[in-house]
Amino acid sequence: MNNDLEQYILNHIDYQPVQLKELESFTNLNTVHPRMLAGHLQGSILTMLCKMINPRSVLEIGTFTGYSTICLALGMSPESHIHTIEINDEFESIIVKYLEKAGISNNVTLHIGSALEVIPKIDEMFDFVYIDGDKREYPQYLEIIFPKLKTGGFILADNVLWDEKPSKPNMPDDKYTKGIMDFNDMVKNDDRLEKTILPLRDGLSIIRKISD
Repeated sequence: MNNDLEQYILNHIDYQPVQLKELESFTNLNTVHPRMLAGHLQGSILTMLCKMINPRSVLEIGTFTGYSTICLALGMSPESHIHTIEINDEFESIIVKYLEKAGISNNVTLHIGSALEVIPKIDEMFDFVYIDGDKREYPQYLEIIFPKLKTGGFILADNVLWDEKPSKPNMPDDKYTKGIMDFNDMVKNDDRLEKTILPLRDGLSIIRKISD
């Protein structure tokens, strides 16, 4: 998406909430890879999807500084809850600070550690899962969350187009690209899942579990 088109879209959607604008600015100024932030457009889609799906229990893999967590919470009912997992403990204080500023701390449980180790310890079934963690582990995420996703529940996976690398004939031989490609193939070949891909930013896969 070129800059002019993206700006036109941003000019014609709801304004970015103040707390998210502040967090985006902080992330851009204080982190090494601010591009990992969801941003206003993608964040607004997360919020809208949650309003449409009305999940009671959400799992997020990859919190970063908490922007997407807040976006998810803004679309959920006050009785709903998010379990969010971040492997980098350096972000913990930032996440806690901005969850409090957004007034959603009571609706979020923050787990610091590897998602592959944390998820089996969460005794809960989920209506919605947002995957934006280590790209090398996407296939394992799908395997481990499938039994914890309710039938009719949704998975939203970010970065599934991975800078267009999976679609190129001579794709780079790296574990990140391979993880994304393996994940996409697993989803495609699983008839227990309905799926589509939005070519937004780095690609968003929308997946619905239709059977066990």
